[in-house]
Amino acid sequence: MKSNIYILFALVFLFQVNTSFSQGCEGDDPTTNDSTSTKSVKIFGYIQPQFDYNFDGGDNKNTFKFKRARLGVRGNIQKDFSYYFMLEASPFIGGDDQEDAYLMDAFISYTKYNWAKVSVGTFKQPFSLDVATPCHSLTTIERSIVADQIVAPQRDFGLMLLGGNNYTKLNYWLAIMNGRGLKMVDNNTKKDIIGRATYKLTGFLTVGGSFRYGYPKLNNNEEERTSFGGELLVELDKLKIQSEFIHDEGAYQPGAGGGCGVDPIDLDGLTSEGAYIMASYNVNEKLQPVFKYEYFDPNTELKNNIDYLERMTLGVNYFFNEKVRFQLNYLANIETVVNVDNDVLLAQMQIKF
Repeated sequence: MKSNIYILFALVFLFQVNTSFSQGCEGDDPTTNDSTSTKSVKIFGYIQPQFDYNFDGGDNKNTFKFKRARLGVRGNIQKDFSYYFMLEASPFIGGDDQEDAYLMDAFISYTKYNWAKVSVGTFKQPFSLDVATPCHSLTTIERSIVADQIVAPQRDFGLMLLGGNNYTKLNYWLAIMNGRGLKMVDNNTKKDIIGRATYKLTGFLTVGGSFRYGYPKLNNNEEERTSFGGELLVELDKLKIQSEFIHDEGAYQPGAGGGCGVDPIDLDGLTSEGAYIMASYNVNEKLQPVFKYEYFDPNTELKNNIDYLERMTLGVNYFFNEKVRFQLNYLANIETVVNVDNDVLLAQMQIKF
């Protein structure tokens, strides 16, 4: 890990800054969506120490851990080219075989034209509002189940065309990607086509949709996968409501991995879908209660499926300042066929820099 950290810091002194990074985990700088903006190189990152307590009806397993521990650098080369580079150092994200920090996002962007920017490298798939939300800005500690399970892999190698910014009504992202995820080369000859678009209908209402068509299986150019989703975002003064529906069918490669540290369910050959609705309210600049209801059905054609899951999340976020946040979430898991003791209490501190 030390060698990777040294390389990262060395890069800082080789480059100067910035534009739009929504396909990475840091999100956009409000000042960087204008091609005329200039900034110095930026080192950024965040750490998220977390405590998990499982109400499992037995020993009630519990542990301290890191949800994420990330360090990156971003900036511009002259005015039209930008770069973004991020390492993940948490041993709880990369799987059982991770012994070192690894490359999470690394891409180069050409940003001269606001409606025809181009990025190449490794970055998030442009699918789903929940996935596009930077990890340090999630309203609940966990993403929705449907996004973590169906949008897999969440990160991949590819080429993306994108347009718009924080100040335009329309934004779009269109990518051609391997479909294999991080730390993998593509071992079929087909590529995945993935896209997302959003439109701000009014000052408080934004709607959008996502799609994906690809071939995820190893050495297989025949079995295809199709996914689509719709999203809704309402922002009314202190109230925010966010909702999505995602549908998926066809081939699936479990080895591609789910979301951040999530074990993927094998959805190969199944028709799956799920949705969530989440509401949060800013009581003041420090206190934000949140409620989320969601469901995920891994096989819509099977009645009384024991893997069907509903979940309610009750939580509160406390912002000490714009860089330091505490989150407390209670996850009430609801099985409709066989009841299981598996509710979870999560507590997380976060510091950004």
